Amino acid sequence: MKLFSKDETFFDHFRQLAVYIGDAATLLRTMFENPASSAQISVQIKKVETDGDAIVHQINQRIDTSFVTPLDREDIHLLAKRLDNVIDLINGASRRVVMFRVKTPRDGGVQMADVLVRASKEILGSIGDISKRQLMMEHGRAVKLLEEEGDVLYAQSVGALFERDEPAIEVLKWKEIFDALEDAIDECEDVSNTLESIALKNS
Repeated sequence: MKLFSKDETFFDHFRQLAVYIGDAATLLRTMFENPASSAQISVQIKKVETDGDAIVHQINQRIDTSFVTPLDREDIHLLAKRLDNVIDLINGASRRVVMFRVKTPRDGGVQMADVLVRASKEILGSIGDISKRQLMMEHGRAVKLLEEEGDVLYAQSVGALFERDEPAIEVLKWKEIFDALEDAIDECEDVSNTLESIALKNS
């Protein structure tokens, strides 16, 4: 592939964003396992989100100052935006746990956060293997399967809210939290699709 024939700094930035996704997802899973510590954990997730924003800023600056880029400028911008979106959505889920004063863990929250952790590993692998199309496509298929697993968990978790005589406020709180988790998982698939498109375009 011709991906690595020019400045590879962009790929270093993409890899760092993928690492941040993994960091944020792991913290989020810990939060759902132990929501009593959510206030402290949310501060750590916000720090990761802020660090991710700084990387995106560096990418955008480099796009503006580089005469030749290893990928189309639009693709660089889109991939950076997608990666950053995952971190933002994870941060949004953690904020909801704090705002809604969640104190008791639910299996659905832990399981969906775990899907995010596993998807983050596949995204990091995809970026590392982007010049090896077969391996990169395998990572993409794994992310697709995880997205489908997330859909099943979402349906089960939301359905469970209505199986018991839950207070309406609890139903509303957890429905919004599960929505946020599903959005983050869906965005992981969008990252994977963007990586696949870039790899095919530059093969």
